[in-house]
Formats: sequence, C-alpha cells, structure tokens
Amino acid sequence: MWKFQQENRQKLVEAGLKRWEIGEIASRIGQLYYGQYMRTSEASYLSEAYIFYEAILTREYFKEGSFQDFNLANKQLRFLARFLMVCLVLNRREMVHQLVNQLKILVDECKRTFQINDCNPVSLQDTDFKEWKLVVQEIVRFLKADTAFMNIRPLRYSLVLDPHPDVLPHVAAPVARKKLRLRDAVLSSYHHNEVKFSELTLDTFRMLQCLEWEPSGSFYLSAGGKSGQNGALGSSPINHSQDIADPTLPPNPRKAVLYRPSLTHFIAVLATICEELPPDGVLLVYLSASGGTTGHTLSLSGSGTGINTAENLTRDFQSHTIHSDGTSTSSMSSPSNSPNPSASQKKGDCISYHTGCLQFGNRGSGGLNCIYPSDLIPFTRRPLFIIIESDASEVFKASVSNYAISGAEKGERAALLLSPNCSFPIGSSDASRHSVGSLFTIFLTAPLQAFCLLLGISGSDIEMDTYKHAESLLSSSLNDWGLKLATSDNVDPVWAQILGDPFLRRFLLSVETELDQPIESGWTWSGQFNWSCTLDETVH
Repeated sequence: MWKFQQENRQKLVEAGLKRWEIGEIASRIGQLYYGQYMRTSEASYLSEAYIFYEAILTREYFKEGSFQDFNLANKQLRFLARFLMVCLVLNRREMVHQLVNQLKILVDECKRTFQINDCNPVSLQDTDFKEWKLVVQEIVRFLKADTAFMNIRPLRYSLVLDPHPDVLPHVAAPVARKKLRLRDAVLSSYHHNEVKFSELTLDTFRMLQCLEWEPSGSFYLSAGGKSGQNGALGSSPINHSQDIADPTLPPNPRKAVLYRPSLTHFIAVLATICEELPPDGVLLVYLSASGGTTGHTLSLSGSGTGINTAENLTRDFQSHTIHSDGTSTSSMSSPSNSPNPSASQKKGDCISYHTGCLQFGNRGSGGLNCIYPSDLIPFTRRPLFIIIESDASEVFKASVSNYAISGAEKGERAALLLSPNCSFPIGSSDASRHSVGSLFTIFLTAPLQAFCLLLGISGSDIEMDTYKHAESLLSSSLNDWGLKLATSDNVDPVWAQILGDPFLRRFLLSVETELDQPIESGWTWSGQFNWSCTLDETVH
C-alpha cells in the first residue's frame, strides 16, 4: 500500500488524497512494525517503526488543519505518543525530549482551540483532555526517574563494554550437564503509583533493555557519552545503519511484557512459551509486585548464630536459590528438613505456608490478580530462571524450593533470584521506590548506579573520573567473579548450565555488587546494605 501511494502520489492527490491520510497510512505501518517487534524482539522491526514515525514528524503530515478538526488533532496526539514509546525502547533520548515538548504544546493548543461551547460541533471533552494530560504527566515522571545518570552506561548488552559471548569462560562439562540459552522472557510489574508510560512500567522497561543487544555500538556512536542540559544525550545526526545488529550475534530473546495480568492471562502466556521453548532454551520469568497474604506466617526468632555470610554465598552457588538476605535453600538447609529451623534461618526470618502471593491488581479483587508460587510449579518441566522483586519474595523461596526438595518439580529445578523482603533507605532525599524504581531491579540492570543511589549520589554531583574508575574496577571484578564460578567444581548444575548465556550471566554477576567483602575472602553474600563509606573509599 505504501509503495502504491508513492508510485501514484500525484494521481491520488488530484483525486482528493489528503496529506494527513498519507500520514495515517505511515503511522499504521509504523505501529505494525512496533507490534511485530514486541512479538519477536527483532531489533530491525523497531528501527523500521522509527523510520516511518520520523518521516511523519519531519514532513508534518498531520500539521495542516489539525486545529480545525479535533479528530485530526487526536490522530496527531496518538502519533506522538506512539513515536515516544518507540524512541524510549530504541533509546533515542534526544528525540524523546523533543517529542515530549511537542506533545505538551499540542495538548495545550487543543485545550484552547477545542473548548466545549455551542459553536464547536466537535468539542474536546473534559475526559479527553484529562487523559492526554495524564499521558504528559506519565512521560515527564518517567524521564525524571530514568535520568541521563541512569543511562551513563547502556542497559543493553554492549560489545564495546561487555565481553563477546565467544570469549566467555567455559564451564566444565561434568559441572554443567547441558548448556542453556535464554530464548524467552516474561516481564511483569505492578505497584501502586509506580512510574510507567502507557503499559510499560519503569521496572519492566529496564529489564526489557537489559535483554537486548546494543546494535553496532550505536549508544556511543550517536551519543558520544555526553548529556544535554535537559538530561537528554548530546545531539548528532541520526544514522540508521547504526541500528543494524552484529550478524555474528544470536537474536534477541523474545520478551512478553504483561501489564497487570490476570492469573489466567499470565498462565496462558507461560504455557504458550513453554510449549514453543526449544530443547536448549531457558525461560526467564520476572515478577515485580507487592506481596499479599491469605493465611498465616511463622516468624522465626532464632539466636542469629547461623551459618556465617562467607559460607552463605558458597552455599548459594552450590544450591539453586539465591536470596538477598544472605540465606539460600537446598536439600540440606530446607526448613522442612531441619530439626531446628533457627539453625538455618537468621533472626527475624519468616516462612510462609504457601499463603503468600504477588498482587498484580487491586487487593479487593481477590485471587484473580494474585500470582502464587504454586502457579509456577507446572512450568518447571522446562528450565526456568525466576527473578522476584517483592516484599513477599520469601514466599517463593519457601514454596518453590520446598517443592523441589519434595520432588514435585516436574523435571527441572528452577533458578531463583529473590529480592530482600524489606526496603532499604536510599541516600538521596528525593529518591524512593516510587520515584526511581525497584532497587533490586536497578542492581540487576545497573549495579553501579544503584550503589551510587544508596550513597545519595544521583548524577549532578558525581565526579566522572571517580565514576569511570569505579566502573573499570567493577567490570574487572565481575569478570574475575565469572571466571571463579566457571572454574569452580562446587557450582550447582542449575547455575553452571546458564553461565554461558551472556544475559543471565550478567544478572548473576551483578548481584556481586551486594557483597560486603571482596570475593577473594570467601564470596561473601550480604543483603544488609550497610554501606556508609564514600564512593571513592568503596572502590578502593
């Protein structure tokens, strides 16, 4: 259709084709490309969507007559909102800020032009205006949280900064019985008043970015690593050839982003993906939500004299569950198998008897919007890598791991990364989970920035020389940590079989930023976040 109108443009215009109709065709094609990207995670579709949307913007297809016709103005508003989403995912921050300014201006102009009165047959209804005002507020809040400081380093896997998959250390065959690759991911987040734009929350956005290849080093080629006054990256001419991914790299893992899913929708998506998962594939399930309970929780008041933290981390990688409070679950340390639960639990730890859940909707809706640990058990017939960001993450440790011990897991043991059960104070006075996103997710996707946030460093007051030095030391430390794990004879096969995947390996190594001692002293794991030193002292 697009080719036809290009070849016959003059005849079509003479027959009455309007410019805005050409723009609408291009906008629908752009939306089709974006939808195909969301289904396949193929970056070329996202680039094609950007090309069509950018052409609409530069050629001003919707400008003529937009303030005489509300329907036409509404089409332009929808176009700007869709283009904003594409630019966010493609990390075109300069264009994002340009579009936000245009959206603000257009909404204000529409309010003045299409006031409700007897003279306007089609008036801007008050509800329409409030909805577009909300769209503007959402994107402004999103950009305030996802600042240039949070994007100093690309979240996507960049061969400029990260090791090429071909040079990752080899895991010995006896330890890793098979080699798995991340093929699919299910990403879902819901918190009250969380930062989001449309149906893309800040947490799922960061995870989405972290599961993609950085195309041809375009982050540095187009941005130059500089920030503008408005927080956007420095300007330079757009070269779409920079968006072409390295053909030697495997394709991006497919990602299903679910916004406030019902339980039936969530299970249906999981079932479809598991059905299509190849034999060497692993499915990542990322869930970020507040916890809900429908029963009782037992609080353990042990003496706190359990296994020390140095032994904890070694045990974590000999087991298949990692928890940020310093405990792990294995057949030797399960509360159900231990005669003295306090011996394997720290003081204040809780065990939920399969009554806790993650709340993905209003609490008044009952179990329809709740995801329980037992809901995941049928899908453990395939390899799962589960990340839980919640104050109820302990429920998944107690439930899923105990299922594994009792033999209820159906063929595969799931790998678990669990956030702390409690929140930690963020150093900056204006920073909170509602304003910057979930802390555990930030540690997984941008560990150094997360560390800086805890120290109250948020970008404007950072010393770039010190930051670059810290980045260099962190990168070196993570590479050493990865080598130690790959060459260890005691790593549990659940971890060993995914260490060769660059995306999952980066998640595993990122949790090393939570260590309170160097890894050489015993691979110490700590979830206490007792960091009171300055950044410069810490890197040394």
